[in-house]
Amino acid sequence: MRPASSPLFRDPIYDGAADPCIIWNREEHAWWILYTSRRANVDCRGVAWAHGTDIGITSSEDAGLSWRYRGVLNGLEFERGRNTFWAPEVLWAGDMYHMYISYVPGVPHDWSGPRQIIHYTSNNLWDWQMHSPVSLSSRYVIDACIQAHPNGGWRLWYKDEANGSHIYAADSVDLFTWQVRGPVLSHHAQEGPNVFHWSDRYWLIADAWNGLETYSSSDMETWTYSSTILARSGRRTDDTWLGQHADVLVQGDRAYIFYFTHPQRGEYVTIGVPEVQPYSWRRSSLQVALLTLKDKTLHCDRDTPFDFTLEDGTG
Repeated sequence: MRPASSPLFRDPIYDGAADPCIIWNREEHAWWILYTSRRANVDCRGVAWAHGTDIGITSSEDAGLSWRYRGVLNGLEFERGRNTFWAPEVLWAGDMYHMYISYVPGVPHDWSGPRQIIHYTSNNLWDWQMHSPVSLSSRYVIDACIQAHPNGGWRLWYKDEANGSHIYAADSVDLFTWQVRGPVLSHHAQEGPNVFHWSDRYWLIADAWNGLETYSSSDMETWTYSSTILARSGRRTDDTWLGQHADVLVQGDRAYIFYFTHPQRGEYVTIGVPEVQPYSWRRSSLQVALLTLKDKTLHCDRDTPFDFTLEDGTG
């Protein structure tokens, strides 16, 4: 058995890797993880450390055994100034890569201000052409996730912060023009939706800030709550505290969940959230664990050893 490293990856520049998205690089024949490179080791006002962020790159040429920092995506800027890029969603379709990034102008020190999802395309994952903001249900939307619809076309899920931070959806036939469908999960606030098909079901995972809530569907239309996973600290290095904003890679009968943790936040349970957030509170690590199914319910035991060998992603 070849276990996954724990942590799977830490950003060597800012130590704030978050919001992972895994994609096969067809030119390099390697697995890439694109992620939000939060500036965790930068002391600044409020949550400015979570803004002014680039999209970081780490890659593996040995089927996931080791991960190498590759820098950040350049050329994403489309207006002046230092701006904020979050939560990449990347897929291969129509002989090109499509990327949908959450974008916040400038470097706010709080969570206010407009935000939107921007669409880019690329032939090689390095060089990106910006197309347009995606017109959705408000100007306060983040965290895109896209999946092919069983009836044709594509569906996009996202968080609409102007509408209760509920999970909304939109449909497209070409990945460029989108029609809003409305709320999908509106019983409470969530973010970071991720949808995948596995074991004859569609699954939706969303970050509820107390673990990841999971839902299942046979048709992508009606979602039924399944479970809450990664809500308790694990025992692996840096795999403590909650699992957050995940991506899932399905390979055959296996499903791997990639997520991030704030491994030292448990130290503040008894004293509460500090007014001035220290480095130990801000830093984050990427992790991977194995999903399992039992009685049609999704489970994730982050402490159970598993073989982590990624297959070639060209299929």
